[in-house]
Amino acid sequence: MTPPTGDPSPPFTDSPESSTDSSPSSTDSPPSPPAGFDFLDRALAERGAAAFVHVGDRFDADLRYLCGVAGYDGEAAFVSTGDRAVLSVPSPASGRADPAFGGEVRAHDLDASAGERASRILSDLLDGTDGNTVLVPRHVPHDAAVYLRRTGHEVASTRAVARARAVKTGDELDRLRRAQRAATRAMARAEAILAESTPEGDALVWNDDPLSAERLRRRANETLAGRGASDAGNTAVEVGGGGGFPGEGRDAGEERSADAAELSPGETVTVRLAPRGPHGYHGFLRRTFVVEGDGGWERRAHVAAEAALNAGLAHAKPGESARTVREEVLAEVAAYGFDPDASVVGDAGHGVGLDRREAPRLTGESALEAGNVLAVTAGVDDPDEGRVLLSDLAAVTDEGCELLGEYPRSIVPRSR
Repeated sequence: MTPPTGDPSPPFTDSPESSTDSSPSSTDSPPSPPAGFDFLDRALAERGAAAFVHVGDRFDADLRYLCGVAGYDGEAAFVSTGDRAVLSVPSPASGRADPAFGGEVRAHDLDASAGERASRILSDLLDGTDGNTVLVPRHVPHDAAVYLRRTGHEVASTRAVARARAVKTGDELDRLRRAQRAATRAMARAEAILAESTPEGDALVWNDDPLSAERLRRRANETLAGRGASDAGNTAVEVGGGGGFPGEGRDAGEERSADAAELSPGETVTVRLAPRGPHGYHGFLRRTFVVEGDGGWERRAHVAAEAALNAGLAHAKPGESARTVREEVLAEVAAYGFDPDASVVGDAGHGVGLDRREAPRLTGESALEAGNVLAVTAGVDDPDEGRVLLSDLAAVTDEGCELLGEYPRSIVPRSR
């Protein structure tokens, strides 16, 4: 990808296929499971382990990825020995497994312990032998690990599923694009409301009432719902500056309540959207706007943030260290005269998929691969002046990277 230059705010239009997103649909429909479990087989061989086991509820992204089953109460258990894969789900959901799931589906009582169920399945598949090493994700429930140890197995953690999830297939990329299209339409709604608002004293007024961060957030979420996406509790409207990196590890708008804050002319307003689409995959988009700004600090900060975002995206390519993306963002912020140590880029981004934040992390040394999907963020912050943040979602490709949904970056809000 060649980062955009020149006018950052071309007219915004829906992509031609976006009309297919207009009807609401279930946001709990499952993703398709992987075509096979070769990545688990390799992990078992490398560690000399007998099986991989995971237990989780319908919100567990690893289990959704492995099995393609969603919408059940209680917990499910997944066991793979390389030769066989078994999924045990609460009996009401036993008929919902995706036909693409290549293993055996069993049912257990809703109130049964899925950890105990996993242990029994494992004993069945291993003909009752114990003393084996069993691989589990780092976040496997404690009781599942206890049951496995009680049956004589050694439990070791693995990141095999997280690494597999970090490289998206073509179908996964399509689902990410759909979620990002919903994000762009919701951002257009929020921007239009800001553009239509009028200054009255120290307040912005829209539809004859003061415009608050909460009103703006609700209108954006209504648009997401109309596109068949869930806000998943991720929509945030931050006002002003100070207080560190917003929306990542602390309550959004900590210095001013996001619910109560009434927006004012000349003040930075940052909108973050990370909707979950119908198959569970997320979008990620962030823009900062100012109504009736004086064109001073916020414009300089916006120029720096856009240049830094472009610099980071230019290094989101195969073979490049993930850390390099973050370093380029910080270096560009510094080149525009802003202190990178006082910037609010956080880790400058993260992977996006079935979780809003997943591998790869941009603070690590691992090399990026084609199929990685990154939310790259750049911004600067000043407690007296405000905060400017920009984030785009991009897929690493063989040629560089591709934005999964383009949206203008103008700091002056417009109706689009």
